[in-house]
Amino acid sequence: MEDRLKTLFEEQEKLNSHIRESKKDQGFGYDYTETEWIDKLTTAIIEEAMEIKAHSNWKWWKRPKDRSREELKEEIVDLLHFWITLCLKLGIKPEEIFEAYMSKNRKNMERQDNGY
Repeated sequence: MEDRLKTLFEEQEKLNSHIRESKKDQGFGYDYTETEWIDKLTTAIIEEAMEIKAHSNWKWWKRPKDRSREELKEEIVDLLHFWITLCLKLGIKPEEIFEAYMSKNRKNMERQDNGY
């Protein structure tokens, strides 16, 4: 699993480089500070999460729409693109994410076992 996460990070870096190259002649600046990148990427992540939420039929006053698993999956992947880019911008490696996840997961399991 760790290797697959590493592959996702590598592919995202390729995409980010491709986007930078293809946009540089169009006047798009990518020389943002770390703080600006955090702001831009967390905004994109929130927006993608809201697109996922739009599929949840949360509007109780409206007739529910059929949810498309494929559309939901696409929105989740869009969110993942921005999440991985944020990790890359902050210098967080896939191995660190894996270890942090495993550690937090153990902690959450302990919390549940202890009446959290």
